[in-house]
Amino acid sequence: MIATLNQVVEHVERQLTDDVDLAGLAAGLGTTEYHVRRMFSSLAGMPLSEYVRRRRMTVAAADLLGDDGLLDIAVRYGYGSTEAFARAFRAVHGVGPGDVRRDGGPLRSQPQLRFRLTVEGNTPMDTRIADRPAFRLIGHAARVPLIHHGVNPHIQAHIAGLPASEHDRLKALSSTDPAGLLQVTADVDPDAAEGSELTYLHGVAVTDAAARPDDLDAIDVPAGAWAVFRSTGDHPAALQETWAATATDWFPSNPWRLRPGPSIVAVLERSPDFSTATCELWLPVERA
Repeated sequence: MIATLNQVVEHVERQLTDDVDLAGLAAGLGTTEYHVRRMFSSLAGMPLSEYVRRRRMTVAAADLLGDDGLLDIAVRYGYGSTEAFARAFRAVHGVGPGDVRRDGGPLRSQPQLRFRLTVEGNTPMDTRIADRPAFRLIGHAARVPLIHHGVNPHIQAHIAGLPASEHDRLKALSSTDPAGLLQVTADVDPDAAEGSELTYLHGVAVTDAAARPDDLDAIDVPAGAWAVFRSTGDHPAALQETWAATATDWFPSNPWRLRPGPSIVAVLERSPDFSTATCELWLPVERA
């Protein structure tokens, strides 16, 4: 995976003034655009689309110090007007193109990334692969923004708005693995950009033949393989650390890649105040 991401970076560098055909590149490298975007975002700390934008504006800044017209430079980097180019340029550098032409800066350059494998992994990851037939997730869904660190207050508010009796009702409906009350995230942007919207479902898993009560939302999940990671410790910190380690440690070391589908967290044990918990993180995978 590390070699693949470095080839993606090199391809981006060659295509800074053209459209980046990531789907075609990923297929040629024997992987998928979805997996590349998810791994890039996890390891680089920014979406691939944001990295491309920053690199383009970094190189464009050098062009501004030459003799080319502003419209020519804007079109070169894929913008149809000088106004659109100026907005993108200011978003990266904090100053407009005119300021750079007049004063030479200040500029916020984005260096070309290089991914390297760091030998860590000294803490074994408690993982198993589960092949599951098709099943259905049912419960109460809401659209919420993605937050990478700490408690998501939007999800908290969604769960707090459900009466206690509803949690008991959902538990009684659970009929297949993953068992018990589940925290489900679906429709996540492949770039996993912080603040982008996703679907959060508080619910349970049932067989695909089970009837869905009319007042509950449903997500149909096709048959496939799942990588199941167990975490124990402070909540949600331990779970978020495990999630991050799947990208930094597990996927680069194993012949599996992410496939589109919901991510599921099953809480196996928890302290009364939920400050600590033992959880299972279920991620949909396929052979790389």
